[in-house]
Amino acid sequence: MRPSVGPGGPASLLAFAVQLRRMNGEINRLVHGFAARQGLHATDVQALAAILDSETPLTPGLLRDHLGLTSGAVTACLDRLESAGHIRRSRESSDRRVVHVHYEPSARAVARSHFLPLAEATENTRSRFDEDELALVLRFLTDLNAELGEVRAPRR
Repeated sequence: MRPSVGPGGPASLLAFAVQLRRMNGEINRLVHGFAARQGLHATDVQALAAILDSETPLTPGLLRDHLGLTSGAVTACLDRLESAGHIRRSRESSDRRVVHVHYEPSARAVARSHFLPLAEATENTRSRFDEDELALVLRFLTDLNAELGEVRAPRR
């Protein structure tokens, strides 16, 4: 049974908002479960995702900007992640003040195992779409994430 898409038709802004909130809620449920099992905060899991998705090693400053946290909050987050074995910090440049944050391979396996149902649900859903449809969905999500990346919440 497919859920109602809301007033305004299947492609209305309201219908998108409802489905994005539902997807966000479901992903948050999985994230909170992972955080609880690992003794972490949900923000720590957001940091792990940012570290995992970054094309280059992140610095604490870049992570602070990405998450919209204070320097102290990022330091506390990285301390928790490091003591739990999820990340390691290293000084790899000639400037020893620059710290890079790396996701530990063994921790990736733990996360991969926990989030396997998300991967399976994604693959099950993908299988019901053809390549052109998937390309369009991916373009929409990529563009939406780019737009959202430009929105900055006010700092507390």
